[in-house]
Amino acid sequence: MNNPTLIKSFFGSLSFLFIITNSTGDKNGLSQETLYNLSAVKMPLNKNVSQFVTNYIHDNRQELYTIRQRSRSPFAMIDSVFRRYKLPVQLKYLAVIESDLKATAVSRVGATGPWQLMPQTAQQLGLKVSQANDERKQYYKSTKAAALYLKDLYSEFGDWLLVLAAYNGGPGPVYRAIHKSGSRNFWNLQGYLPAESRVHVKKFIAAHYYFEGQGSVTTSTRTERLASL
Repeated sequence: MNNPTLIKSFFGSLSFLFIITNSTGDKNGLSQETLYNLSAVKMPLNKNVSQFVTNYIHDNRQELYTIRQRSRSPFAMIDSVFRRYKLPVQLKYLAVIESDLKATAVSRVGATGPWQLMPQTAQQLGLKVSQANDERKQYYKSTKAAALYLKDLYSEFGDWLLVLAAYNGGPGPVYRAIHKSGSRNFWNLQGYLPAESRVHVKKFIAAHYYFEGQGSVTTSTRTERLASL
């Protein structure tokens, strides 16, 4: 079972994004039922990201729908690994924006696999990276490595939005943004982050919202809603 402290801290970060309602309807409530059944939770976006999310979902609605159609098996495996490492399973949406859940994805700078790990980072996390055997492309092993990396980053920053920024651009730029802004609040320091890392965090929020944020709706209803945006 997930670590309740890590889960609550995850939604502590996301409280900047959403008004979270628990099963009894109390704002800011984080009942155990709510924590593990987010697909039944309606989360209105705050002003910091609402327009970005609307635009992102509109512009990528076909790609997101395609990912959803083939997400059951990858998500089940990722959930299993993240629970074992006591991480919030909602972090699985990071793989959506990193690679479209594709094990063979390779970026222009050499990041590879569903979690888009760079060679040095992957090796530090215990993966073999060679022309003959690149374990970044092995879903299970790379997901375990990503779990370790996310836990390490959370130990450094204690805030999931900062973790997501550091996952994209490395811890250095996040520390510099904290120093320059005098804040550890993502929304206060985002202007000091590289643009790619800023957008990366907001893409995660959009993916999270697409998959879970509008409550329990059927795929056809969701598709019709997106088409009308």
